[in-house]
Amino acid sequence: MLDFAAGGGLAAIACHRAGATSVEAAELDPLACAAIRLNARHNGADSVRDVCGDVVGAPGRWDVILAGDVCYEAPMTRHILPWLRGLAAGGAEVWLADPGRAYLPREALAPGPRYTVPVTRELEDRDTREVTVWRVLPPEQATRPAASPASGPGCGGGGRGGGRIRKR
Repeated sequence: MLDFAAGGGLAAIACHRAGATSVEAAELDPLACAAIRLNARHNGADSVRDVCGDVVGAPGRWDVILAGDVCYEAPMTRHILPWLRGLAAGGAEVWLADPGRAYLPREALAPGPRYTVPVTRELEDRDTREVTVWRVLPPEQATRPAASPASGPGCGGGGRGGGRIRKR
């Protein structure tokens, strides 16, 4: 599985702990890559491999891709979404968590679970955000009915949620 735009690698670590056997966390920021390594080591997930650099355009070697909050700028969305759609067309299960950003295109996406997530006022204009986890569809499925909101991403077993994040 790939934790794309991984930040500190939380999704990668969770998937490792849930039983995923091959886990990578990709991030552009060298400081975030260092955080991924430290967080993985601290959480007993030493086999999580950090990939420091732009993986967009890399051939699909993952069966599951989890991406979070990557559509906050138009150029970034134009760079990333075609690649994610291509991975979905190649058979990967691609999930994109989005807190309602303006540049998230709605075509070829099926809504999955929604969560109320606490955020900090230093970064946002509110205390919580509604986050939808979208399934990125391959082009041939883009016109099919949306997925059930009860379905959601998996990464080899284990549960989702917890902490102060509330599923809606």
